Amino acid sequence: MHGNARLTHWGRQELVDRVLKGTPIAHVAIEMNVSRPTADKWVRRHAADPDGEWWLDRSSRPHTCPHQTPALVEARIVQLRTTKKLGPARIAGQLGMPTSTVHRVLVRHGMNRLAWMDRPTGRVIRRYEHDQPGDLIHIDIKKLGRIRPGGGWRVHGRNSDEYRASKRGTRVGYGYIHTAIDDHSRVAYSEILDDETALTAIGFWRRARWWFAMHGINTKAILTDNGGCYRSKVFAAELAAAGVKHRRTRPYRPQTNGKVERFNRTLCDEWAYVRVYRSEDERRRALAGWLHTYNHHRCHTSIGGQPPFSRVNNLPGHYT
Repeated sequence: MHGNARLTHWGRQELVDRVLKGTPIAHVAIEMNVSRPTADKWVRRHAADPDGEWWLDRSSRPHTCPHQTPALVEARIVQLRTTKKLGPARIAGQLGMPTSTVHRVLVRHGMNRLAWMDRPTGRVIRRYEHDQPGDLIHIDIKKLGRIRPGGGWRVHGRNSDEYRASKRGTRVGYGYIHTAIDDHSRVAYSEILDDETALTAIGFWRRARWWFAMHGINTKAILTDNGGCYRSKVFAAELAAAGVKHRRTRPYRPQTNGKVERFNRTLCDEWAYVRVYRSEDERRRALAGWLHTYNHHRCHTSIGGQPPFSRVNNLPGHYT
């Protein structure tokens, strides 16, 4: 409501006061330059609830809609969307109803975009984001095969003698990428370590917490999966000593830790497999540069196309 409206909240009170003083409603309506039905409406609302907030506007939404799609039909539309991931046109064809009606039902249930739904379960994805950096840090481990000296099959090809010899030789094992990513800003810290034991996880957590603190992010809570290293007593004692809350995902539900899981995919696409590496050391040396690009320069679609560090306040060295 704009300030020059005929009947602001003050104007409605003035209209009722004049009527209560004995002035006919028709005369008050003329004086206030409104219609007789409008003046009568506010007088009736005041009479019905004089001590309440009678002067507030009410929703114009109808109480009932006789022509709305029946609940059973809506349930059938939702079922087809959830179980078979069908679009509005195909659902409309199966149920013999207009596509626009199906689309409206899907909008009403928040299911009009497949990207908003969890593929395995068909449920609408509940996205969340904490208000401040450090409120929650997502932690996870990504297992990645090491590269043989001289390069693997991506260098020599799967039909090469080098590749066949590598299959018969000693295995080179795996590297374990430990990652911590801030829920609010998406600022990430990663290390490639030799295993995923509790002591290794504790060492990584100490260094990650120190790194975040150096960049103005004070960790209040972390979120991990139910891996053995995170369920260990020594890891719990380390968090308790630092005053950090520990949250775990529901078993077999990695979507809860989706921010770091999505980061792992980006890590593989843009660093681990983006080009051919001749050795494991060469790939490891490239990680630090890629992390700098990710945190300071790479546009992140979920935070408005800005790099993660743009969401961190009071970066050390930026202010005096």
